[in-house]
Amino acid sequence: MELFEEIQTCRLCHDRFAATATAHAPRPVVWFQPGAKVLIVGQAPGARVHKSGRPFTDPSGDRLRDWMGVDASVFYDKSKVAIVPMAFCFPGYDAKGSDLPPPPICAATWRERVMKTLGEVPLTLVVGGHAQKWHLATKAGVTDTVQSWRDHAPAVFPLPHPSWRNTGWIKKHPWFEAELLPTLRARIKETLA
Repeated sequence: MELFEEIQTCRLCHDRFAATATAHAPRPVVWFQPGAKVLIVGQAPGARVHKSGRPFTDPSGDRLRDWMGVDASVFYDKSKVAIVPMAFCFPGYDAKGSDLPPPPICAATWRERVMKTLGEVPLTLVVGGHAQKWHLATKAGVTDTVQSWRDHAPAVFPLPHPSWRNTGWIKKHPWFEAELLPTLRARIKETLA
């Protein structure tokens, strides 16, 4: 069985997800193939992505595509863009309706094999704190990590999560839209050319 199919049929977190407030079954959302030029490493699928089976099919995806300066046809072209979250399944909500974190067992089980399968990717977008801690081996918070984006560019760009919940963060840090995003868009255009 190929890695892609192994991940799609993974049920490691069945009991964990059944015990959440959402009481859902695993549905891994797998979106990568070797040869991609841009790698997006994020947190985990949300509830809408769990239903659609396609990554970033929500307002966060609209915002991320805008940040990148690409349309859906480019974003969902697996030969161009690989999307590999820290957990392939929606982790669910807690009793208060808050997102649960990506279960560490997912990254521990799949991450090394996926990265090896992808091979060298020219550009990586590291989206959100969980992904930044893993891929950048940082203990810094999202603000400090994203603020130091020049230390990682042009091969890696740390980004906040594109969730509507971060709208205040974006307004509070105007350098993100004024400096980081134009550089990111130019780098993506160059990488995909």
